[in-house]
This record gives sequence, structure tokens and C-alpha cells, in this order.
Amino acid sequence: MTDMSAQLVLDVQAMKKYFPIKKGFLQKTVGYVKAVDDVQFHIRPGETFGLVGESGCGKTTLGRCILRAIEPSSGSVLFRDREGRVRDVMQLEAGDLRAIRRDMQLIFQDPYSSLNPRMTVLNIIAEPLVCNGMLHGAELKERVAHLMELVGLNSRHLERYPHAFSGGQRQRIGIARALATEPKFIVCDEAVSALDVSVQAQIINLLQDLQEKLGLSYLFISHDLGVIQHISNRVGVMYVGKMVETATTQTLFASPQHPYTEALLSAKPVPDPRRKSNRIILSGEVANPANPPSGCYFHPRCPYAKDKCKTEAPGMRQVGDGHFAACHFAGELKLKGASGL
Repeated sequence: MTDMSAQLVLDVQAMKKYFPIKKGFLQKTVGYVKAVDDVQFHIRPGETFGLVGESGCGKTTLGRCILRAIEPSSGSVLFRDREGRVRDVMQLEAGDLRAIRRDMQLIFQDPYSSLNPRMTVLNIIAEPLVCNGMLHGAELKERVAHLMELVGLNSRHLERYPHAFSGGQRQRIGIARALATEPKFIVCDEAVSALDVSVQAQIINLLQDLQEKLGLSYLFISHDLGVIQHISNRVGVMYVGKMVETATTQTLFASPQHPYTEALLSAKPVPDPRRKSNRIILSGEVANPANPPSGCYFHPRCPYAKDKCKTEAPGMRQVGDGHFAACHFAGELKLKGASGL
């Protein structure tokens, strides 16, 4: 683990999460849902890695496996803690895991269900500090007030309950709670999808400001290609539990190398009513992660598929500077990017 690059804050390797399918009176395991299937990627300090894909492709499961909010089936997560030590999160015992979670936090999707309605804002934001034994008394209240101001809320409202706040304000409270332990890395799980568009922009700008001030690294999970394009430095595309393409944001949106990425980008709205959107309508249904097709998982829906795709599973291979795609014909196909639609 000591060979992890000094330029990385997180390195996910061969991550898998299989959920068993049980049937019968004895609940015998008859198969597995391959929610996350051999995924690997890395994140550098101060970087935002955007993760995009259709519903059910495994984005949220991957994010929670990284934090060990759910236990992965296999794989490793190399994380550089605040002392500069590289730790494999998957190998940590309960005490060490609790300590390293101060450096790894999560912003939830729904600001309404992720805040306890019976707790005041003061108690909600203070909870991580209390649980980790970091502060108490006047220092604790002072720290919470500072966090409120940091996310753009009035510290005079600490004794209010979540119902007194709007959706955008509640999400700011959730962000303040995530920042309480001074983490280095935050998983943003659809952090703006439940908000109005105007409020989304405010929260995205807040996250970017906080990243610059505090040196944060983000894994930003979203369905919204516009949001991903705006906030991410690099992007990973997932399909049925697998990572099918990774690249810098500009490269991926301008020159995708996987047919699934091309189809996703074609669904991005064109902000000009005079331009016609040439959306690619994929045939068939999303592959079943409990019974995926042979070869490339995408081949039943791929307009460029050939016989090789039906029998051989493609591995991730480099097609450019920092650009990787899991396609047998990556680099050979002339695919349209978002700017060309």
C-alpha cells in the first residue's frame, strides 16, 4: 500500500458488491445481483470525480461501499488520511474505521429524510463532533455556529428544527454536518437532484467554494449531465455495475469512446430551441445485473456491436491521455460528443 501515488487521495481497486438472491424455505442462495462489478478509479486531492449512469447502474452502492456504509464483497479502497498515511479502508477494524471516517463523509440525496425532525439544527450538526469526542460545551456550540455561517445560514437559527427550513437550506445543514469533522473526502450522493434548478446552482456553487477554501475532494454522483459537466474535473460512466469509460470532463463530453457514453450525451438537453437534438434511442432494456449477458454487457443495445462483443468481455484500455474505455473498438468508432449534437 505504500506505493500509492502521492498525488492520490483515494484509489479504488477491483471493487465488487454482490447481493445474494435467496429462495425457498431454507433461503438457499441461487444467484447474485452484481451491483458493483470490478470497478476501479482514483481521485486526486482537490479534485471532483463525477459518476454518471442510468438508475440502478450501481453508482450509490459504489459510493457507500467506499465508505463501508455497506460491506463490499471484495476489493480495496486505499485512502490517504490527514496524517498522510495510506490505509486500506476495507481492512480496518471497527476502532480504526471509526477514526478514519472523520476524514470521509457523505452528503445525502434527500434533505428532508436525512435530517432528524426531532433534533435541533445545533444537535444535528454537532452530532458527529459529539460521537467522535472532538468538542463539547461552549467550543462545540461555537464550532457549529461557524459551520452554519460557512454554508450560508444564520447562526441565530441553531435552536430551530428542520421543518422550519426550505429544501435548499436543509441541504446546507446536511453539508455543514458533513464538514463538522473537517474531512478531506466527501461522497455527494445526488446532492442536488431533489432541489429546484435555481437552488441547485446555489448548492453547486457552495460546494465549489468549500472545495477551494478547505481543499476537499469529491465523488459527485448524479444523473444530471449538465451538473456533472459543470462541477467535475474527471468523469466516470457506469453501466450495469461496471465502469465503461473514464476521462477528463472536457474530453469525455467532446469525444466519447464508448457507445453507451455517446447515447447518454445525446440525451443532454440543447439550450437552443432552434437546434434539433439528435437523441440516440437505444433498443432493448438495461441488462439484468442478476443475469447479465455474455461478453460486453452493453452489446444487446449497442448499434456498433459485432460478433466479438457477444463472446468476449472488453477490459478498460487507454485510448488517450488519461482516457480509458471498456470497448473492443474504442478509438476506432467515430462517436458524437455533446458539443456535436
